[in-house]
Amino acid sequence: MNKNLMLVLPVALVFGVIGAYFGWKKHEPETPADTAAATFYAQQLPDLQGKPQPLDQWKGKHLIVNFWATWCAPCVEEMPELSAMHAEVAPRNIHVVGIGIDSPSNMAEFAMKHKIAYPLYVAGMGGTELSRRFGNPSGGLPFTILLGADGKVRKTYLGKLKFDELRRDLVLFQ
Repeated sequence: MNKNLMLVLPVALVFGVIGAYFGWKKHEPETPADTAAATFYAQQLPDLQGKPQPLDQWKGKHLIVNFWATWCAPCVEEMPELSAMHAEVAPRNIHVVGIGIDSPSNMAEFAMKHKIAYPLYVAGMGGTELSRRFGNPSGGLPFTILLGADGKVRKTYLGKLKFDELRRDLVLFQ
């Protein structure tokens, strides 16, 4: 009996440790930042001409992703400067992408009037849920994220951007 116990005990111990490990991993909560980029890249959103655009075209690139709406006063205020920043950072392989929580017609009219130079995609109210995944629990606008080429969220900003702070934070992409 003692000999059988000596054989079974180490095997039981190994399986117990393996079971505990997988049980712990299964219950380890995922954070929004862990899954947000995958959800973002899995989206296909229409551009302002209504043509579906796969967001995975931005995989492997540093992104400034701005969630906005035409009815959001701080969004409207920051977009011309964000458009100018797009031209400034593009040579450094940093791209600005706008995700509109609005109607296609409102967005297209706004973009034409203000000559927005970076890509805009129409997410409608579904964009609010996407911004929540990136750590914006209230769904407030404007909401901007720095998304690294590796798909990791470097920083988020809720409210009107402070462009001097944003420029300093771009060092996170190096």
